[in-house]
Amino acid sequence: MKFPIAIKAVVIDLDGTLLDTAPDLAHAAELMMAELNLPAVPLATIKTYIGNGVSRLAKRVLTGDMEAEPDAELFARAFPLYQKHYAANVSLYSRPFDGVVAGLEAFKAMGVHVACITNKAEAYTLPLLKDTGLFDYFELILSGDSLPKRKPDPLPLLHACQHFGVAPAELLLIGDSLNDTQAARAAGCPVFCVPYGYNRGRAVEELDLDAVTPTLLDAAKLTVKA
Repeated sequence: MKFPIAIKAVVIDLDGTLLDTAPDLAHAAELMMAELNLPAVPLATIKTYIGNGVSRLAKRVLTGDMEAEPDAELFARAFPLYQKHYAANVSLYSRPFDGVVAGLEAFKAMGVHVACITNKAEAYTLPLLKDTGLFDYFELILSGDSLPKRKPDPLPLLHACQHFGVAPAELLLIGDSLNDTQAARAAGCPVFCVPYGYNRGRAVEELDLDAVTPTLLDAAKLTVKA
């Protein structure tokens, strides 16, 4: 791929790309486990659990495994506790990563469409973006429960293409994980990743992507408006 690439729209992941949400996700997990009289899980481990929604995150916290299912009765007690604590503390510690606001400003100044696509439920996504001052940057916000399928399925990206009236090749996805790169490749969109996010503890350089950019601002510098 030759840079800069010409785009008409950019869609950006939330957890691990726009915002460092791990401290609040971990805090909610700590409160849940305390109510269950179970040991807390370290923040470093929680970071590897992020990316497939809070239901899967809670299951990973309970089992210590990426794919295992916890005891059904335990999960029935635990998940409402997690939902309660995360809703109450969704933006307590979450903050934009360095370069995020400058990057969003750069894309806006460029005149391209800007959207946020996340696997996080809308009930958490909207207050989180509002509380951290990022909400007004986005023309479109798609949460994990906005459509029948979510990343790594290409549906959210194709929906954004249709919404903005652009071809997949004209829409750039910026994310931090395998979910993002798989969704982009399936949709036919270019994809950049930031190296500081939550890719299950693995380096993003291992993924099928078009560029690794240190910050969102650096990503903007690799694009021009088509």
